[in-house]
Amino acid sequence: MEDLLVKLEAIRDRFHEVEKSIGDPDLISDNNAYREAMREYRRLEPVAEHAMKFRGIWDDLKQAKEWASSDDVEYREMGREEVGVLINKLDEVVQQAREMLLPRDEADDRDVVLEVRAGTGGDEAAIFAGELLRMYIRHTESKGWTNTWVSSSEGTSGGFKEAVVRLSGEGVYGWLKFESGVHRVQRVPATESQGRVHTSAATVAVLPVAEEVDVELKVSDLRRDTYRASGAGGQHVNKTESAVRLTHIPTGIVVECQDGRSQHKNLEHAMSVMRTRLFEQERIKQEAERSENRKQLVSTGDRSAKIRTYNFPQGRVTDHRIGFTSHALPAILSGDLDEIIEALHLAEKAELLKNL
Repeated sequence: MEDLLVKLEAIRDRFHEVEKSIGDPDLISDNNAYREAMREYRRLEPVAEHAMKFRGIWDDLKQAKEWASSDDVEYREMGREEVGVLINKLDEVVQQAREMLLPRDEADDRDVVLEVRAGTGGDEAAIFAGELLRMYIRHTESKGWTNTWVSSSEGTSGGFKEAVVRLSGEGVYGWLKFESGVHRVQRVPATESQGRVHTSAATVAVLPVAEEVDVELKVSDLRRDTYRASGAGGQHVNKTESAVRLTHIPTGIVVECQDGRSQHKNLEHAMSVMRTRLFEQERIKQEAERSENRKQLVSTGDRSAKIRTYNFPQGRVTDHRIGFTSHALPAILSGDLDEIIEALHLAEKAELLKNL
């Protein structure tokens, strides 16, 4: 236990160093460095506070044990009584400390590029993709986070063949990262005359937004094309060549952006998404290397894994990774995702604690 306290107090000392540094004018003038320092400050603050709580209980317990062995009867009784109470408190702070010191993804504090694509199922898959997108937008708006449309391609009968949206707010990636994968829907499509239940699918990708310092994009590696926007892009659609398509020649990654009001804004969004996809490619490689040593219970890297089923006839939502089932399907599709996302985080935390 004392080793754990020493670790916490080392983090507390680092927190005080960062706290002093964020008032430095030189740091404030460097936007990237200042942003990173503020991220570290917010990340370390709860650990520093917990270190103080841990130290207080630790010292009180040490004092109570001395009293419990005292020759003075009154002190001895008081000490023995305090020892029992403080040991229970210490057990609690130790468990909390272990959770705080679990391996942490440095990308958790980042914004997100959310990509939703229709999979198998034709028009029904596109409709379902649209429902998933609305579900995530409503959920993030309920948390006070903002969204910016990057690009979209509408389905012929509604919904989206593909949509890309940036979600901004504190801790967005850390909260949503387990949503990546294949989502299935089982229901009778509106176009089904025989009343048969069909299974369709959509793929969700939650990518942490990369910054310029993460990925160096060389102009020589990019091919840029412009074209007239189509679809949900505002009144200027089809009037100007405001849409932008970027191709990263070394990897073949293509990014399109058409939902901004100007070519300049679309180029800015496209560059951001391109950096994010290249950053994610590198993260997947690193995750594959790490997974040789530790397999995550809740994966964030496998985009082809079937993770969840939305069954309309039974009003049921099932997450296959942790065996979670809810019969609140309408509420979930309306954006009430807290219960299912919290269950995923708890399952991952329990697995990590078990492997410590």
